[in-house]
Amino acid sequence: MNATSQPARPGTRRVNSTKLVAVASGKGGVGKTWLAVTLCQALARNGRRVLLFDGDLGLANVDIQLGLMPERDLQGVLAGQLSLRGAIMPYKPDGTAGFDLIAGQAGTGNLASLPLERLNALADRVLALDGEYDHVVIDLGAGVESSVRALTRPAATCLVVTTDEPTSLTDAYAFIKLIRRDFPETAFKIVVNMAANAQAGDRTYRTLAKACQSFLGLTPPLAGVVRRDDHVPEAIRHQVPLLTRHPNSPAAVDVARLAEQLAHQS
Repeated sequence: MNATSQPARPGTRRVNSTKLVAVASGKGGVGKTWLAVTLCQALARNGRRVLLFDGDLGLANVDIQLGLMPERDLQGVLAGQLSLRGAIMPYKPDGTAGFDLIAGQAGTGNLASLPLERLNALADRVLALDGEYDHVVIDLGAGVESSVRALTRPAATCLVVTTDEPTSLTDAYAFIKLIRRDFPETAFKIVVNMAANAQAGDRTYRTLAKACQSFLGLTPPLAGVVRRDDHVPEAIRHQVPLLTRHPNSPAAVDVARLAEQLAHQS
């Protein structure tokens, strides 16, 4: 049975894990990791206690975006050298509001081949940390592999990031279809990234929502539209969070609005 057809232990999720938010995408290149990082910083600036878990087990890169060289990461946890709590490191990009981070192992795909039993155990360990934070944000890998689906399980809410590209929309729909099959209690919300403007983002959302309604019988709500902003790639190149480098830029304002919405719902 291949990775896209093997259920990731459905029916065993805890339904009240509302503090956990998974950030997902059907394909790479849509700004998923950037959104997870920026969302965590925005939540922290709202006074929330936040943990970012780099769950991209195939190609972790949160630490690269943040310009970090972690002394401890998820590899040490899975090797039995660290507890998951022992892998937590604080990150304060501007010396004030910061968040905690569990880094993956950048530049290697070793963790993506973990057996399903160990993936589910890791998801349970992440879930066990939710009592210590207001929000635990899981940056998932792109796609629908078993590692992605296993780490989606403990999250009550899944933010699905898409753009207006047809392949992005198609893959976002496929992700929602498979996760709904495995974990029907998951609440999906759509984030349209790199939109030309709010109206264009709404049109992109309605295209995806129509497909979900027609073929899956559900209409995931729109969590937010993040406008295309040249400040974003510039901040990534400098390995500095957008809210630190360009706090009033269009994309920063949009993500801050999304963070306020999440904070009020928890």
